[in-house]
Amino acid sequence: MTTQQVANRLVELSRQGKIQDVQKELFADSAVSIEPNDLMGPKVVNGLPAITEKSKMFDSMVEAFHGSKISEPVVAGNYFTISWWLDTTMKGRGRMQMEEICVYKVENGKVVSEQFFF
Repeated sequence: MTTQQVANRLVELSRQGKIQDVQKELFADSAVSIEPNDLMGPKVVNGLPAITEKSKMFDSMVEAFHGSKISEPVVAGNYFTISWWLDTTMKGRGRMQMEEICVYKVENGKVVSEQFFF
């Protein structure tokens, strides 16, 4: 898959709420995930099993999901970015809206890194 194809598929599945499918289908086994801080889990995780576990941990912190908006991807070379707005009620924190920029690097048709800015 090209970077554009990976980006389009990631957006398609993410808009359907199929984050586990995104990871299984599009991520390299050795992928890295980087957060700006450790408020939502570990700042850096290495490997697909750890990324999957981080997603499950985030899901366990959500009390209610109210909606999201995901932009179309912008592709440049082996990278693409999307903006992601999320409206949730977090356990013990109340309802909150989060907005982030997500940057992905693709090699050999797989996401090898993701980094979030919010």
